[in-house]
Amino acid sequence: MNTAVLRTEFRLFRREPAAVFWIFLFPTLLLAILGSIPSFREADTSLGGLRPVDAYVPIAVLIALIVSGVQSLPQTLTGYRERGILRRMSATPVRPSALLSAQMVVQGGVALASALLALAVGCIAFGVRLPRQPAGYLLALLLAAAAALALGSVVSALSRTTKIAGAIGSAVFFPMMFCAGVWIPVQSMPLVLARVVQLTPFGAAARALDQAASGHWPGWTHLGVLAAWSVLLAAGAARWFRWE
Repeated sequence: MNTAVLRTEFRLFRREPAAVFWIFLFPTLLLAILGSIPSFREADTSLGGLRPVDAYVPIAVLIALIVSGVQSLPQTLTGYRERGILRRMSATPVRPSALLSAQMVVQGGVALASALLALAVGCIAFGVRLPRQPAGYLLALLLAAAAALALGSVVSALSRTTKIAGAIGSAVFFPMMFCAGVWIPVQSMPLVLARVVQLTPFGAAARALDQAASGHWPGWTHLGVLAAWSVLLAAGAARWFRWE
């Protein structure tokens, strides 16, 4: 990867306050607001004795990945194509693929930094325990990031303009937020609904992160669902993506 392109893309990202807020700051801010509610700091039998704030830390982690994958990345990539930047780059020594790779590294890196911030604030401010199975947590987090970026690449591939990218991204955003457990934690959903949700990338990610946080190795079924979605979505993006 061209390091100059990577540095440039990171500088451009820092100049987008909306993206910085929604990806890096908003998940932790939401966690802080919810954690300030007294009932969220009390054990809940429907969550297996966990406090709601404990259950919402993995959700806050996933929010950053969802925003980055289905909102920020498609808008950026489609904008580059719409303005002819990718086409012009094809005539230079820097290939368009270098720019796309740099974008994915920047978006994914900021989302992972947001995850670390949410974990730190949850631990320091609300006594949320750090993941008891850190290796499994990291593996689930990386697979979730791969699925999010692959999903964003598919949205970019299917969108001719930034307006279409925004519309498709919004249509995907809210179902993915539901599957991640933003409104109802996955472990509190009715059994049939939970089984269906866990077949989606972020439903599987939510359960995998929750299991790792509790000290268990993430279920291989959940990790397999994440890996399968990442491969399928990446293959679809590669097939449908156009430089112009």
